[in-house]
Amino acid sequence: MCIAVDPSIGGLLIIGPKGTGKSSIVRAFARLLPEIEVVVGCPFNDDPSKVNELCDRCRNILEKEGRLPVIRTKMKVVELPIGATEDMVLGTINIERTLKEGRVVFEPGILARANRNILYIDEVNLLPDHIVDSILDAAAFGWNVVEREGISLKHPAKFILVGTMNPEEGELRPQLLDRFSISVRINTLRDPELRKEIVKRNLEFERNPEEFCKAWQPQEEEIRESIIRARAMLSDVKVPEHLLDLVVQVCSELEVDGYRPDIVAIKTAKALAALKNRTVVDISDIKFGLSLALAHRTRAGGLKPPPSLSEIEEALFKGKTPAEKVVTERKERRVDKRSYRLPPFITFFR
Repeated sequence: MCIAVDPSIGGLLIIGPKGTGKSSIVRAFARLLPEIEVVVGCPFNDDPSKVNELCDRCRNILEKEGRLPVIRTKMKVVELPIGATEDMVLGTINIERTLKEGRVVFEPGILARANRNILYIDEVNLLPDHIVDSILDAAAFGWNVVEREGISLKHPAKFILVGTMNPEEGELRPQLLDRFSISVRINTLRDPELRKEIVKRNLEFERNPEEFCKAWQPQEEEIRESIIRARAMLSDVKVPEHLLDLVVQVCSELEVDGYRPDIVAIKTAKALAALKNRTVVDISDIKFGLSLALAHRTRAGGLKPPPSLSEIEEALFKGKTPAEKVVTERKERRVDKRSYRLPPFITFFR
């Protein structure tokens, strides 16, 4: 939900064992997102409101007709096949047609379809490093650049990147792992009541998918509205100076490599505050942002493993007793008294 509110946070990596619903929750995520406006027939899903980012086709239509044909559509999950080649992912320039027709003929790839949608990479740790690296570069810059035989072309590639992996099947190279902005580790639930609920919902869905989706539609709509509301107020969310100081102090003390984690932690905290309908970030948002931004980060030049949640909390509340931690969190929450009822899983993370 945080990256839905602010896609500039970057990619999400979900790490967990097989059979824990990683793929299911990613595919279901698209149902929670608001509809978007796209130019009819555009292979890149161009945003008609952003004239500077239009492809050549859409720009020509705008120049000739003075307006663009627009349609509203749901965001999609574009899945990357494990055996995908570089041309399949990035797209390629058809040299033969380009020379024959006297214009650049681009054959769009998966990144073109993923623009303004969700790009889902299952088993990201099994993909060749150079393909993962190209995708992460496009995600970081928001553009996909294709160069073939001296011909260059680029198109917008602004997508919500989500990757999943099972660590039992191999680790992701540290340099690539660090390029994912936030991460979540999930484990198999041991609570019999929760497992029972999973089984019941699975059986209900298989028996009647339409009825199941209809029953949960009000909750999905509530989450969708919270995302729309949070997007609208994100620019008004402020981070108090002392909390900004606290984030950089924690990252420095934990010897986290690079500066990206500091930025990501703040952005995630702001998105969470917006989801909670608050215009001021508090200590609980910072704790949440740090836990997601640092859970997979290399430290001390790669010599130390990622920090545990207890290490993050210790650095965050350095020198404070458990009672003082509670008081600190309560004081911070009183900065902005407006409340908003969160979906259950956000409450769980808190």
